[in-house]
Amino acid sequence: QVQLVESGGGLVQAGGSLTLSCAASGRTVTAYVMGWFRQAPGKEREFVARIDWSTPRTAYADSVAGRFTISRDNAKSTVYLQMNSLKPEDTAVYSCGASRYYTANARDYNYWGQGTQVTVSS
Repeated sequence: QVQLVESGGGLVQAGGSLTLSCAASGRTVTAYVMGWFRQAPGKEREFVARIDWSTPRTAYADSVAGRFTISRDNAKSTVYLQMNSLKPEDTAVYSCGASRYYTANARDYNYWGQGTQVTVSS
């Protein structure tokens, strides 16, 4: 079992920055790939970024590449999502998930946090 707890969401003006955190606990958490996903009202959940605990390998959705950065702190078992140059269309509930596979498919993520709201005002 893996437990995930997100934090760091909030309200920010367009062009601003936020950093989300996902604290992971449980057995062999570092054996997983950690992904950030988001879901806006009336839309499907979409992939944002992922990182492999055991390597620095990362991947991003085209819509956030160059603005968002995913990173991890192994000692704290925490994954971060640094979000810069935020746009109103980034408004969504952001969730982190854990998967055994290096994938952008939400169906392959077995564990999820509760999500944190990010609202970007124009």
